[in-house]
Amino acid sequence: MSISGLSVGARRRRSAELREFLRSRRARLTPGDVGMPGGGGRRTPGLRREEVAVLAGVGVSWYTWLEQGREINVSADVLDAVARVLRLDGAEREHLYLLAGLNPPQSPPAAREISPQLLRVIDGWLPRPAYVIDRHWHLAAVNRAARVVFGYGEDDHNCLVSFFTNARFRSEICHWEDAARAIVGQFRADAARYPDDPEFGRMAADMCAASPAFAEVWAEHPVGTATEGTKALAHPAGGELVFEYTALPLADLPGHRLLLYTPAAGTGTEARLAALLGVRESGAA
Repeated sequence: MSISGLSVGARRRRSAELREFLRSRRARLTPGDVGMPGGGGRRTPGLRREEVAVLAGVGVSWYTWLEQGREINVSADVLDAVARVLRLDGAEREHLYLLAGLNPPQSPPAAREISPQLLRVIDGWLPRPAYVIDRHWHLAAVNRAARVVFGYGEDDHNCLVSFFTNARFRSEICHWEDAARAIVGQFRADAARYPDDPEFGRMAADMCAASPAFAEVWAEHPVGTATEGTKALAHPAGGELVFEYTALPLADLPGHRLLLYTPAAGTGTEARLAALLGVRESGAA
């Protein structure tokens, strides 16, 4: 939210936080850190406002007003210049944007690997299904229960693609049309969050060409989000399985979500799931 949309009290608190934040980041740097002569007569440690302004290429008065939290026009380019001079990391740069009343730029798709700790969480969710998807709905990690229940095989790399192109999904998902509309709505909502990411448009075009069912729903422009819900399917070996699911964002992997499935109470799913995984487990031994 922009500063102008806040209450008077909230603006004052944000201005005070911005002032203290920038002062603290100036204080942790020395002139030598940024290639400037140290000089003498410094009453406080760190860079002076004038030095930050010069290095960032902005006026001294403007930077002073920024640090004072005044309601001035700021741009992303100027904030990036200040962040560069103060050597802010990613989290600090985002914090500066928010305090200045601008939306932080979206992070690029994370290239980090799924951590061993997160893999242990996914595997520890057994015998219940769990998996991780990235911002483009690619499957980043899948536990054994999810592979058995949902039929994810070695050729399944994206849960959106599998939903519309895997014949098993079409035959097993209960109320498939409603589920298809919901999943397309979620994908469209995700695409709107990343307007500078062309991959969403490419994926939608490819899906429209590959799946008439996707193209039909996509043309209806459904929009929706789902952090939790219910999924029911008729498994060929396990029978009717009904799950409640929760989607959790992963702070260390921007755009990734952890999906955890729990057998719905009173449906008999928990017993059927245990039997299903037990049969698979003994058969694989």
